[in-house]
Amino acid sequence: MPGTPENKKGPDTPAARQELSRRDALRILGVGAAALGSAVAHGSEPAKASAVPGGTTLMDKVGEYFQDHYQRMTKEEIDAAIGRLERKYKTQLGVDVKVADTPPIPGVVFGYALNLNKCKGYRECVKACVAENNQGRDSQIQYIRVLEIDRDTASLEESDHYYDHEVPAPGKYYMPVQCLQCENPPCVAACPVKATWKEVDGIVVIDYNWCIGCRFCLAACPYWARHFNWTEPVIPKEEINPVTHYLSNRPRPRGVMEKCTFCLQRTRKGKMPACQEACPNGARVFGNLLDPESEIRYVLENKTVFRLKEELNTEPKFWYYVD
Repeated sequence: MPGTPENKKGPDTPAARQELSRRDALRILGVGAAALGSAVAHGSEPAKASAVPGGTTLMDKVGEYFQDHYQRMTKEEIDAAIGRLERKYKTQLGVDVKVADTPPIPGVVFGYALNLNKCKGYRECVKACVAENNQGRDSQIQYIRVLEIDRDTASLEESDHYYDHEVPAPGKYYMPVQCLQCENPPCVAACPVKATWKEVDGIVVIDYNWCIGCRFCLAACPYWARHFNWTEPVIPKEEINPVTHYLSNRPRPRGVMEKCTFCLQRTRKGKMPACQEACPNGARVFGNLLDPESEIRYVLENKTVFRLKEELNTEPKFWYYVD
């Protein structure tokens, strides 16, 4: 257009970034066809030596672009996708990140309960969650927000999760909020591309490779539990957690949604979530809702419990209680 500099960038929107990705893919395919023809003519292997900007191989870039929806992929296709991710992370981050595909445990539906009398606002759960789940340090994305609430007003709307003083403070109580893993998640219904869904163990997950960053799920969530990566997440190399899961704490790119997944990279292996282990007061109770002998079932059956915004019929699998 007249008067428009040739290097002027277009709008930085999910749609614009998606269009650029498509252009890149077409360009890569063109280069790939030439490289493939040359390799065949000379009797060499084309994929290993071919590289594209970003340090990944040509075939990895093309394979990532044309990757199918996670729920439709075969085991072989998932293994190939995981291999591409691990090579990408090694190149970009300089760390051997392992991406697991651990499935849900049969007969398990996870649930959480939190004792409000025991929570003192220390936010050790927040720190542990950030470290475990490879959350960007620069963007300050935090899956858990500890609300400081005035005992007199008991108002969530007037609560503060940016407090910066010694805790517990007089006249205050503390209420951590994170993804509640709803049985009827409105975020899932809002996603136009089915990039988020509820697994059989009750955990609502996101496929970061399928997410288009429209943020409809963020608007639909009544618990402020979803977060958008506006910038490329920055994590110091020495702080990267290399033990990850495809649907959980693997490093995320810019322009996608993310959220708590009950640390499924841990809990599907029989461990507790990082936030539960980090709580110094034992305020957090996690377990299998289908196990009548579990601690979570004891709490639900013997304590006075409530769920946040229960009138919305989202059926959260996260309860609050008092002794």
